[in-house]
Amino acid sequence: MNQFQPRNDSVSHPSEHACLGWWCSDSSLSTAPDKTVRESLRLVRLPLYLVNNGSSVVAKSGGSGLFGGVKPENESLPIIGYAPPCLPERLGDQGFCADLGLRFPYIGGSMAKGISSAAMAEELGRAGMLGFFGAAGLPFATVESTVDRLAGNKFPYGFNLIHSPQEPDMEDALSRLYMEKGVRLIEASAFLALTLPLVRYRVHGIHRSPDGAIVAPNRIIAKVSREELAARFFSPPPEKFLRELVASGEITPAQAEMAAQIPMAQDVTAEADSGGHTDNRPAIALFPTILSLASQLEAKYGYNMKLRVGLAGGISTPAAAAAAFAMGAAYIMTGSVNQACIESGTCDEVRNMLAETRQADVTMAPAADMFEMGVTVQVLKRGTMFPMRAAKLYEIYRTYGSMEDIPPAEREKLEQTMFRAPLNDIWRDTRSYFLRRDPRQAERGDRDPKHRMALVFRWYLGQAAHWAKDGESSRKIDYQVWCGPAMGAFNEWASGSALESPSRRKVVTVALNILHGAAVLTRANFLRCQGIRLAPEETRIEPLEIAQIKEYLR
Repeated sequence: MNQFQPRNDSVSHPSEHACLGWWCSDSSLSTAPDKTVRESLRLVRLPLYLVNNGSSVVAKSGGSGLFGGVKPENESLPIIGYAPPCLPERLGDQGFCADLGLRFPYIGGSMAKGISSAAMAEELGRAGMLGFFGAAGLPFATVESTVDRLAGNKFPYGFNLIHSPQEPDMEDALSRLYMEKGVRLIEASAFLALTLPLVRYRVHGIHRSPDGAIVAPNRIIAKVSREELAARFFSPPPEKFLRELVASGEITPAQAEMAAQIPMAQDVTAEADSGGHTDNRPAIALFPTILSLASQLEAKYGYNMKLRVGLAGGISTPAAAAAAFAMGAAYIMTGSVNQACIESGTCDEVRNMLAETRQADVTMAPAADMFEMGVTVQVLKRGTMFPMRAAKLYEIYRTYGSMEDIPPAEREKLEQTMFRAPLNDIWRDTRSYFLRRDPRQAERGDRDPKHRMALVFRWYLGQAAHWAKDGESSRKIDYQVWCGPAMGAFNEWASGSALESPSRRKVVTVALNILHGAAVLTRANFLRCQGIRLAPEETRIEPLEIAQIKEYLR
């Protein structure tokens, strides 16, 4: 095994390396000093030749290489290692980027309550990436105004549509808003099954082009963590929903026939261990399974398009991104790390909490939107008692049939610590809220004491997210901050660098560091596959200022 020496980047015994070909200089390089292997790897737009000059191995980023064959007559040196150019924009699926109008295969995923903000979507879009606005849990008017704000931009953007089993009317209203306002791309998240509003959005405006090809203007990128859900999104819309849409006059029989020939989603994001809604699946097992499923269903249905799979969950460093692309990810999606950036829709207090997070500082807690179903979300546990308190509420909900059944001492503790008000007062306010948002919930709460208790407990869970987002300092102990272990990995990587301070973290700077670093590591792996052993300092990726990265990419 050969070893690069840290001081002069030379191989200890260069003569032991097989000759891959011959490197020839050009006149402009004859007097240029050699670059280190470390620097040459970072020049991802240029080829990297490791050349044996007779006494050592040096890195060359210029000149030309002739691989195989006999030594050319002009002056040349043997090549013992080669890494081709590897631009970040070529790491994923080129068709994915072309279809969505992107430069980079990079998505900022949606985080509810506008934490994935309009500003974040704008910054990512201007940089040639894609950002989804986190519409879940926001008032309808807020989402509508954000649609109007982003509609005038020419760069790609998208909006989130989250499955809302407790509020189906809101899911329906948002899907119709997106259709009416011409939002052409949504991220479907937390779906347990396909729904009529989702199918309606997908097939809205479907038609044939002059050459006879089926055109579906509305795209869905589905975020899933289970194979059976991926299969539903990779399959055509369910026939029963198409029949309903035809019966209601929302599509024609001809459109239903066309819809039966396209997938609900051409692109599916395999969501591994992430913040918020997650099944905590390991990416290295989940992604290959869903990628294989995509291949099977593409062949089964005979689509005239490629089904593609991206990866999310745990991606916040160059190494994680490089691994995702090495497995075949069409694109990567980040989440937790973006929440700590200055463009996110949360408060500075939460950004500071996130900047101190380590990988073990997260846990699962009951979800507000699917509380009664026992669904959980991954949240930050360091610096907050929310996970423990939310779990206590779910335990009480399962134990008792109504708020009146809760033992007096237990109820008093709840009112003094979590709710800071009598539970009956919380119900009064909650009822008024649902009379405006979804009257059926309030009416059911009046009839069903168990449901009334669930709505009151959901008040705490929902408010905990607002307290965190809005920086309600008196409620810091109750902050609900959606966060996955990727946040800790990012902080460990960024320690001691320009990105250590949350005030320096910008969403595009973070994204370009991850992508450029992934390209560097991919080039290093080319060399490893040729038997070249690089010293740790040669492949150490440290966060750079955005100007430095742009210089490397220029």
